[in-house]
Amino acid sequence: MPRRKPVPALGSLCLQSLAQHMQSVWVKDYSENYLDEYQFRYIMGPFNDLAGSLVQDLIRLLGESRRLTRAALHLLLVPHLQELSLRSCPSLVSNAIGQLVTVRCKSLSALDLHGCSRLSADVLVDLVEELPLLSRLGLAETQANVQVLSAVGSCCRRLRELDVSRCKKVSPRALRHLAYDPLERALCCPALRVLLARGLEPAGDGGMVAALAFLLLALPRLEVLAHSAVPDALCLLHAQQLGGGGDADGFPSLQELLAQRQNGSRLTLPLRQLEEVEEPILGTACATCPEAEEVGVWLGDGAAAGWDTLHWGRLARLSLSCAGPRGRALGEVLPLAHSLGPQLQSLALHGFCYEDELSLGALLCSCPNLRAFSTELQAPPGARPDEEPPDEPPRWDTGLLPHAFPRLQRFSLSLAGTASPLPVPHGLVLRATLASLLCRSPRLQSLSLLGIPFSLDSVFETVLAAPGPPLLELRELSLVESQVSSQTVQLLLASDGHLCRLDLSRCRDIYRRDYDGFLQAVRKQRLDLDIIWE
Repeated sequence: MPRRKPVPALGSLCLQSLAQHMQSVWVKDYSENYLDEYQFRYIMGPFNDLAGSLVQDLIRLLGESRRLTRAALHLLLVPHLQELSLRSCPSLVSNAIGQLVTVRCKSLSALDLHGCSRLSADVLVDLVEELPLLSRLGLAETQANVQVLSAVGSCCRRLRELDVSRCKKVSPRALRHLAYDPLERALCCPALRVLLARGLEPAGDGGMVAALAFLLLALPRLEVLAHSAVPDALCLLHAQQLGGGGDADGFPSLQELLAQRQNGSRLTLPLRQLEEVEEPILGTACATCPEAEEVGVWLGDGAAAGWDTLHWGRLARLSLSCAGPRGRALGEVLPLAHSLGPQLQSLALHGFCYEDELSLGALLCSCPNLRAFSTELQAPPGARPDEEPPDEPPRWDTGLLPHAFPRLQRFSLSLAGTASPLPVPHGLVLRATLASLLCRSPRLQSLSLLGIPFSLDSVFETVLAAPGPPLLELRELSLVESQVSSQTVQLLLASDGHLCRLDLSRCRDIYRRDYDGFLQAVRKQRLDLDIIWE
């Protein structure tokens, strides 16, 4: 049975009480008498004695519940804050608020201004220059520009993580200023490891590719550079056709930077994460970034072009997506799984065709240490919709998969949107595979079975009757557009476990009366369970 609603912790109750009475008690006098008196830059009040982490929690709680006001934010900008996130209240963050942060919060090591577009570039420059202890800075969707990034590069020597995603004024030139100071003729941001730059314009411009190559060479510790043109920058560096001397703005050339970074005849970069790598350049990406731990790959419709023989010694998270309309057979992943499977912790496969009914089980068997697995499969062509399925056994044999999955926490399988029905042999093998997998995954916390075109009742009956029982750690279960009966849902509600979210959206065998009955049982037993149905 899902857990009963827990008694709230004392700290949580205190924060809820503070949030509830914030306007009527804590900020009433300040709001009426001092709010617009900006000479009161230092305010002694009750929140000066509250731990910085609790002040941040209170800001988040008020922001998410839309109860945060300008006056409350004034009072909560206390000097001992070490981390401050204002992404839950971007509409309140004006230039005046930015100036208060600059004056009051000198100890900040992490500042998130995601979406705070009311802050001018000048105020952002002041913030960066007055907060030299920053190690994490979020400027996504702000007015950050070349002046702001130049200030970041010059002043934030401890910065390890920076987010400038979807900043419309961040140009290729601005990115260069982040990594190099032309006036001082010195490299900047020596500690930067993560730079998120998604959605910058112009994404396909040649200047952006060269700027990303500049960053890769000028930032020696960079492990994550998130931008769609990074693979093109890797190809540019791998070809080493980088041009001549420096430019008119005082930046060194790519050739000069390469000479400083190159070890022997081959350039290698410390990137740990690669996104949107297309199949033809996989060899280049592997050679240039041999220490990659997370890779996302786009595959075409043609035959495998060597991607199944790549060797990344530290690869732990892999995503393969079929970009072509026909997709690839799932069995084509097996050679790659045989070589890299034991080291993979996360595997995501999208757009593959489920031609061989044994391919999914074989793939899972090659990856015994998975923590997360997701796949979106297409049914093979040629299945007969009028083919009668045989009678199901009362219990499925759970020994189809030969070993357990002791680390698996998240599993997602989607057959939604398939153009043709699933052949009968595939349905039988897939049910046996699921029953075996669920019985052998004791730490499973999230399970999604989406658009499964056959009844899952016998699968859950088998699993819930197994010794142990399995699914004790399951917290989230999504069965959107799948076939499951109300009796099976009742079994789930009566079983042991920690289930707190059940999504039955568009399940054709669940009716309004069933849903009302589930909600009545949840209320009557005071279960901490959210059930979704439509």
